[in-house]
Amino acid sequence: MQMEGMHAMGMNATELAVGLFRVLETGDPVLAAEVVHEEFHNREAAVAPPACRIAGPAGVLASSVWMRSAFDGLKLPFLETIHNDDQVWVRLRMQGRHTGAFVLFRDGAVDQVVPPTGREIDFEQIHVLDLRDGKVIRHEAVRDDITMLGQLGVFPPTPAAGMRMITWRATGRAARAAAEVMTQTAQAAATLPHVSTDA
Repeated sequence: MQMEGMHAMGMNATELAVGLFRVLETGDPVLAAEVVHEEFHNREAAVAPPACRIAGPAGVLASSVWMRSAFDGLKLPFLETIHNDDQVWVRLRMQGRHTGAFVLFRDGAVDQVVPPTGREIDFEQIHVLDLRDGKVIRHEAVRDDITMLGQLGVFPPTPAAGMRMITWRATGRAARAAAEVMTQTAQAAATLPHVSTDA
């Protein structure tokens, strides 16, 4: 679906959902301003860098950088949508190649850094989006993270994956990768342009 040139007030529920996931795939700040409500809250941001928890389009742009820094060629193709006037349920696949450190957080601190494996991921997720004022205001998901970690060889850990994670921690690469992701996501959140969405 082409999103260029569309304005949020003219989008239906499915188009808003497509727009949100297009922002995650591309980091498009103009589209983020058009489809993401200023009070947007992502319930799933607890495992993401702190900037991803910022309300509104800024947090979504930070989430895009976080995901794209770990997964090259990130795609989120839709399989099915169900919606009413104020909510959309989306079943989709998350696809990409793990070429960057995948940094997971817990309680605002780095929890785990998965070094790049070069492996492909392709697994199913369900997302629930709440809508208000013609934009997406809330997100929560049911994700099969165990399948993703299995595709990366992290769960259950292969000996090679476990050794790489230990080596990355011991040499400081994990801490440097986490700091870089935190900086990149904070920069993405801070550079949101002021975009008028008036028709």
